[in-house]
Amino acid sequence: MSRVAWAAFTLAAIAAAGAGGHWLGQHGWRLPSVATMTAPTPTVAHEPSGPVIYYRDPDGKPFYSAEPRTAPDGRPWRAVLASEDISFDPRDKTAASEPPSPPGARRVRYYRNPMGLADTSPVPKKDWMGMDYIPVYEGEEQDDGKTVKVSLEKVQRSGVATEKVSERVLARPVRAVGTVKHDESRATVVTIRSEGFIEELFVSKTGQHVHAGEPLFRVYSPQIQLAQADFIVAMRAVGRGVAGADADRALEGAMQRLRNLAVPESRIREVRENGTNPRTLDWPSPATGDIIDKRVVKGQRVMPGDELYRITDHSLVWVIADIAEADLPEIRIGTRASVTLRAYAADPVEGEVTLVYPELKAETRTARVRIELPNPEGRIKVDMYADVVFRAGDSERPVLAVPENALLDSGTRQVVLVANGGGRFEPRAVKPGRRADGFVEIREGVSKDEEVVTAATFLIDAESNLKAALRAFTEPEAPK
Repeated sequence: MSRVAWAAFTLAAIAAAGAGGHWLGQHGWRLPSVATMTAPTPTVAHEPSGPVIYYRDPDGKPFYSAEPRTAPDGRPWRAVLASEDISFDPRDKTAASEPPSPPGARRVRYYRNPMGLADTSPVPKKDWMGMDYIPVYEGEEQDDGKTVKVSLEKVQRSGVATEKVSERVLARPVRAVGTVKHDESRATVVTIRSEGFIEELFVSKTGQHVHAGEPLFRVYSPQIQLAQADFIVAMRAVGRGVAGADADRALEGAMQRLRNLAVPESRIREVRENGTNPRTLDWPSPATGDIIDKRVVKGQRVMPGDELYRITDHSLVWVIADIAEADLPEIRIGTRASVTLRAYAADPVEGEVTLVYPELKAETRTARVRIELPNPEGRIKVDMYADVVFRAGDSERPVLAVPENALLDSGTRQVVLVANGGGRFEPRAVKPGRRADGFVEIREGVSKDEEVVTAATFLIDAESNLKAALRAFTEPEAPK
């Protein structure tokens, strides 16, 4: 056959096929397509069942409503039942029935609402916001209404960390500001018990350091001279062999008179050994310390009871600290304290509380606390400022404690999140106690070795609160 004849035959065949198709179309016949011939037999769809979840636009537009509505043309919106599998993603071709589980895998019991609503489905589906329902597998514990479930992937992604409840010793630091003061128990007043005249001053400056027995001034006192003369007469009477109790009583009385005038024992021995009556007396210092007050000058006439010097031993000093009224129960006698002086900031000094004063300052609502500090070198000066840190609390008794990050405290609600494993967390009300070193005492609510959440607590707490709120919203109102 020639090429011309073959072309004519092909054109005739095409024309005949077109004419035949036109005739079949005119008579209502439809030829099966290739896709139809190769497609499997469709499965019979089950009728929708369950309660109405929401309503959607009758034209398939992405509009939804929780209540029945009508379109502008009067058509009612379409009700979507619980069993219907609605996908908001055109590419999502989720099967209407649950696919078979692979061998060895856990069997899905049902799917629950991702927002915690009282709505379940036997097949995978999405809620009205497009969120996938969460599968619940066989063997999982039933939700008791107290725990919140977080997927393990979300736990890892949000950085949830836990720590065991343990016993530890808590010593809460209480901070205060104090001032260095004299140790009142180490102060000594220098005075005489008879009238006299100061003839010489050996210590003439305030702040001068003196030692016990060191002479302070030279005094002439007629009363002391008269007592010394009586003592000498009594000694000579006894020395001449005058017998009798009267002579002995006279000697003892003369010696006691000198002691009543505060004449030093060294002067009494001197008079007794030498039998002389010195005109003046070099008055010795009764204590070792610093002269903090001097009220005598050379040539002054002094009277019995006049305060001439005040001496204070500064080998031990006080720090008077003001603490807040709220911290007062934490401080007691014997509480250790670290005192940092502004002049020696790098060298804190350890001391302890020796007194909690019995009154508060009405203006500042603070209590005064006294701390004793050793000062052997004398470098701590009176009226220095000091920063005080008290190690408050019972430092010997261990208590149950959790990290401070684990406690959620709104002021009226104190909660920790207890990890029950498998991504389950239980918000549990607790009764907190004192805080120290980044930990807080838990007096009620948890037990030893339970694990509490220490990181991402607000994320889990927010989910717990949302779950509780939705449960309260969906639960039927109790009959009145």
